[in-house]
Amino acid sequence: MATKTSNRKPAGLTGKMEDSEFHKFFVDELKDIYWAEKHLVKALPKMQKAATSEDLAAAFQKHTAETQTHIDTLEQVFSLLDEKAVAKKCDAMEGLLAEATSIIEDTEKGTHTRDAGLILAAQKVEHYEIATYGSLRTFAQTMGHTDVADLLQQTLDNEKATDEALTQAAESMVNEAAAAE
Repeated sequence: MATKTSNRKPAGLTGKMEDSEFHKFFVDELKDIYWAEKHLVKALPKMQKAATSEDLAAAFQKHTAETQTHIDTLEQVFSLLDEKAVAKKCDAMEGLLAEATSIIEDTEKGTHTRDAGLILAAQKVEHYEIATYGSLRTFAQTMGHTDVADLLQQTLDNEKATDEALTQAAESMVNEAAAAE
């Protein structure tokens, strides 16, 4: 008598896991970062306009385009998961963007101190995004969503590169110029 073998994969290796709490949490967190990116793409032009340094303004312009790509990538992720791309308010990003606005309001126009503050605000955003995309990528890998994990890794790599570029801008000129004001 032949024994019947199960075609069922272990829970951590299934393709979608739509009914699991973990999958639902994953999708909910995707909605959260989707909201964050959609609001960041609106805030970056304001940061660009507030920047004193032309190089920093150009960096914010580039970051705006990259952020739109992140939005498009998240929409692709939702599609791969057969989920509707819906944004859920992200309290963390709302706070970070409010802080960026406060920095603009609390610093003098045309100063390197403002630029240093804008870099600080932007790096806080980047670090939040790096933490979020790193965890979401790991969640996707755990659930066997390799295509989704690959897309999230691309965004994570871009976020890390942006953070490094901001560090270089701060260290190459902005911080010293701000200290001399």
